Amino acid sequence: MKGYRQRQHPRLSRATLIVLLYGSLSLIAFAIGCLRGDVDLYRLEGSTTTWLLASPLVGIALGLGFVGLSKWSVRRWQWARRLHQDFRDILGQLSTVEILVLAVASAIGEELLFRGALLPWLGIWAQAIIFALLHVGPSRRFLPWTASALLVGLAFGWLYQATGDLGAPIVCHFTINCLNLHFISRVEFPVDADSVALQHPNQGP
Repeated sequence: MKGYRQRQHPRLSRATLIVLLYGSLSLIAFAIGCLRGDVDLYRLEGSTTTWLLASPLVGIALGLGFVGLSKWSVRRWQWARRLHQDFRDILGQLSTVEILVLAVASAIGEELLFRGALLPWLGIWAQAIIFALLHVGPSRRFLPWTASALLVGLAFGWLYQATGDLGAPIVCHFTINCLNLHFISRVEFPVDADSVALQHPNQGP
């Protein structure tokens, strides 16, 4: 009987929960757009730029730059290695599918909400601050993550304003999350101050 009940009410997978969470953010974004009278969140209202094809390429280039800076920080700084290990402990082992689902869902859901819906309403600084506040970790060691979220929120906002559409921010956001999640999940670093080598050198970034 117990087994039957478990089959009748299976636990939602992590990928499903991710889609539900960021799908909810997207619905909130469109609700805000409706209240503002502008449901086209992808394009910035009043923009005269024509970056629809080029903006994703800009997003990839900037995203790769952020990822490179993140990896350099982990290899260079003790606090970054500790943060890397903290995220490994929190996230656990992520499959390739889970990484892709999380990267796609977070990029679309967060960009629709913060840049598409909130930026034209509240301004670039306010949306970035709210974005950073939603990236607060459970301890003080996560403060660099919150600070970087503020800077990234400003950068994504600037991209939205400069290109006139969400192509660059979404692609940049996806690139950062996908590559960094893969790096965190697959590569383990020591946290001692004297060593910057990988504990498992056979696993490349």
